[in-house]
Amino acid sequence: MSDGQKVFTPSQPLEPGARYGILSDFEPGTRTLEAGFQIAPPFKPLPVDIVLDKDVAVTLRDGVTIYVDVFRPAGTERVPVIVAWSPYGKGQGSSASVMGIFGMVGLDNAIVSGLEKFEGPDPAYWCARGYAICNPDIRGIANSEGDSVIWDRQEGLDCYDLIEWLGVQDWCTGKVAMSGTSYLAVSQWFTAAEQPPHLAAINPWEGVSDVYRDLVLRGGMPDTGFARQLQDNSYFGKGQKEDILTEAERHPLMDDLWENKIPQFENITVPAYVVASYSNTLHTAGTFRAWRRMASEDKWLRVHNSQEWPDYYDEANVEDLRRFFDHTLKGEDNGWEQTPRVRYSLLDLQGGDQINVPADQFPPADVTSTKYYLDGRTRTLATTAPDAEATAGYAVASHPDLVSFVTRFDEETTLVGYPKAHLWVEADGSDDMDLFVLVQKLDAYGTPLQAFTALNQGALAQDVTERGASILRYKGSDGRLRVSMRHLDKALATDDVPAHAFDRVEKLSPGEVVDVEIDLLPVGLTFHPGEQLRFLISGRSLLGTMMPGIREYEPANSGRHVIHTGGDRASYLQLPVKTA
Repeated sequence: MSDGQKVFTPSQPLEPGARYGILSDFEPGTRTLEAGFQIAPPFKPLPVDIVLDKDVAVTLRDGVTIYVDVFRPAGTERVPVIVAWSPYGKGQGSSASVMGIFGMVGLDNAIVSGLEKFEGPDPAYWCARGYAICNPDIRGIANSEGDSVIWDRQEGLDCYDLIEWLGVQDWCTGKVAMSGTSYLAVSQWFTAAEQPPHLAAINPWEGVSDVYRDLVLRGGMPDTGFARQLQDNSYFGKGQKEDILTEAERHPLMDDLWENKIPQFENITVPAYVVASYSNTLHTAGTFRAWRRMASEDKWLRVHNSQEWPDYYDEANVEDLRRFFDHTLKGEDNGWEQTPRVRYSLLDLQGGDQINVPADQFPPADVTSTKYYLDGRTRTLATTAPDAEATAGYAVASHPDLVSFVTRFDEETTLVGYPKAHLWVEADGSDDMDLFVLVQKLDAYGTPLQAFTALNQGALAQDVTERGASILRYKGSDGRLRVSMRHLDKALATDDVPAHAFDRVEKLSPGEVVDVEIDLLPVGLTFHPGEQLRFLISGRSLLGTMMPGIREYEPANSGRHVIHTGGDRASYLQLPVKTA
């Protein structure tokens, strides 16, 4: 069983410092925060009286006690409650670290009250509109008992117990929901899969849904830079925390440990409002995967054109979310059910983005998967395969250490959906290849087009995104694969979205040419007449790190990579072309 495969390392207590907020002290009791209360000068004052039940003990099914803060409207009326589940301290909203993150993406701290959990709903807004907010310190965090884990079924079981405790409180209507971005989104997949009876709706706002494929071994490569940041800079508590870095070293193939860190999507039946983007290299694949595979009949998807934090706290988007919760938690007949099941964005990368484009599904029904064949002789892409075989390649340690192929669009062309690459490849001088691919938009003159996803576009943002921090600047749709891990999972793979089993290693023999399929992140891109698409293949990451300040992955490559095209080895890039 996976529990026996887990590895733990000592944690350390949450102490005053960058991640310590004004409400981080352990102070059980109930108090009223009166209208006008301001937790600190940068933050928004409260619009109404709010009752704070602080450090309330909740006992989980195995006897472990966790502590939660509940913010609820003053008065005797029963209200629904929204849970923000994560290992980040429940009082961290007013901490220097969270304020710094807001500054990094260009958000003003005055848009929130500082009572919110990092990446979670703001009690100031929701309590004023008849909702309570529950901010837990989950298992192993701060003063809560036990050892913390990273994204698996244990979190779903724990949150189930909290939801059932909340649902029977005398101030609660019995309706409980979840909301939040990143970690707070991931925990919703696991919780909803356990089907707690009082859970009435979820709102996952960008989050991984497969720890192996999204976090520690994307493409079969041990790229653990962000996992290290997550493990080292979170999970502060008095016990132990899961050592996912050691687990990744000991378990490089998909096994029970990692299977336990994939939600049981077929059990997610609760109403869901899912929010995604094309540009978050940590969360995009996982959010779309969960959207596709979850069983909910009442599910809505919105694909935005920015970065998750500005999008989550945007006033119009918060109001949109309230309509969903008013409908699913309060039973209001507010027209929410007429909301298009999918609202997607189309990126222009020159200021002409379209947002909230309605559709019944994703990709939209009028999208056709179209093969663009690589020609190693002309370095072009075309919808007909070259008759003649040709190759293109690069020496791993040389410059340039990539090859690319270009096509120019003569008419307005829209891509929306799932790209993939089907390549015939050879490792000359090695028995394996780490391959990285990127779909890039060029203007009519061949200049690469990019766009910041966050509001901050100053010099520091320019610097940190020059060769990394890909969540903050969109440079195109990327994918990656270690070729020895090319075996497809026939149960999960589709013609549009390859899914690899990652359960075996198939090294290459000298002179062997193999075909591989590589999934790229979903895309929504508009090309105007004369603009171009460039498809890049390299032995190094073409986007750099996901986050600022983390260690960059060094591929295990050597020798020369050869891409075969044309004839019986017609490599192609498959693109989702909108036909109407």
